[in-house]
Amino acid sequence: MKIINSIIAMQALAIAPERGERRIVFVPTMGYLHEGHASLLREGRKRGEVLVLSIFVNPIQFGVHEDLDRYPRDLENDCRIAAECGVDIVFIPTAAEMYPPAFQTGVTVRDLALPLCGARRPGHFDGVATVVTKLFNIVRPDVALFGCKDYQQLAVIRRMTSDLNLPIEIVGMPIVREADGLAMSSRNAYLSPHERQSALCLIRAIRKARELFTTGERSVAVLLHEARAVIEKEPAAVIDYVEIRDGELLNELEVADSGTLLAVAVKIGQTRLIDNTVFGEEL
Repeated sequence: MKIINSIIAMQALAIAPERGERRIVFVPTMGYLHEGHASLLREGRKRGEVLVLSIFVNPIQFGVHEDLDRYPRDLENDCRIAAECGVDIVFIPTAAEMYPPAFQTGVTVRDLALPLCGARRPGHFDGVATVVTKLFNIVRPDVALFGCKDYQQLAVIRRMTSDLNLPIEIVGMPIVREADGLAMSSRNAYLSPHERQSALCLIRAIRKARELFTTGERSVAVLLHEARAVIEKEPAAVIDYVEIRDGELLNELEVADSGTLLAVAVKIGQTRLIDNTVFGEEL
C-alpha cells in the first residue's frame, strides 16, 4: 500500500501509461474510519484493479463555529483499516496544497444544496462539491463510492458529476448501523455514554415513521408529527430538522410514497447527528 501526499504524484499515477485499462475505484473520506467506511472499501475492492482512499478534512465545508479543529483524527488506525480492506493507495493531501493562498474557484450545485443541511450550514455543499471535483481531477477514478447516510451530499455529487459530464460512476452504499440502530459516524466519538443512549432517538423516530408508512399512512404531516414526537421525548435532543422530501429532487411533499426521503438532523449535547431512510426500501 502506497501513501501519497503530493497532488502531482497522485495525478502522475492516475494518468501513467501503465494504468492501461485498469479501473481506478475511489473512496473519498475525512478519515477517522469506521465500519461504514470499511464497507465502501470492501465493495470498492470488487469493482476495479486500483483502489484509492483519500483522507482529507476539508476546511471549506466547515462553518465558522463548526468542529473543524476538533474533528476526530487517527491516521495510524485509518491506514491499518485501509490495508485490511485491500487499499492500493492512500492519498493524504495537505490543506495548503489543496487550497493555496491564491485559491478562489468553487463549484456550486444550486437547488439540491438549498434545503435540509444546506439551509442549516450555508456554504457547506459548495465546499463539498469543490473538494470532490478537485479530488476527481487528481485521482481520475472510473468509480467513486459514497455512503447514503449523507443522502443530500450523495445527491449533490450525483448532480454535479452528471452536469459536468464527468466520466465517473457514482455508487451509493447503504447506511451501516451499530447493533442498536445508531448510524455509524465519525462524530459519534464526541458522544458521552449518556449521550450515546440519547442519540438512539433518531433511529426510534425513523422506525416509528416507517412503521406508520408500512401500515398505510401517507400523510406527510402525520408522519412528521409522529417522528418529531419521538425525538421530543428525549431531553438531551434538540431537533435541527425533521423533514420529508422527494427522494430525487428534494422537493417538499404533502403525500409520501415509495422512494420518499425522511431526513433528520438532531443535536445531542454539542454533537450534530444526521440520519435518514427512504420509504419502501430496507432500513
